[in-house]
Amino acid sequence: MLVLTRRPGESIVIGDNIVITIIEIKGGQVRVGVDAPRSVDVYREEIYEQVRQENLAAIANVDEIREAVQGQPRTPGET
Repeated sequence: MLVLTRRPGESIVIGDNIVITIIEIKGGQVRVGVDAPRSVDVYREEIYEQVRQENLAAIANVDEIREAVQGQPRTPGET
């Protein structure tokens, strides 16, 4: 892990198009701004983990989903 020291108003550049800027430091909290292209997903870690766990649970139930879908009539245009 790379550890950098920054003051409010200072930034870190990741790659060619992601900029992390320290907005404010107050007490035990740091406000961070992230400037990234819309094609790059940016999540808080706890939200990312929740989404990942839900995706894993969905994959675990793929056989049940297939059975449910196979019993459904096809919509026009499906092969």
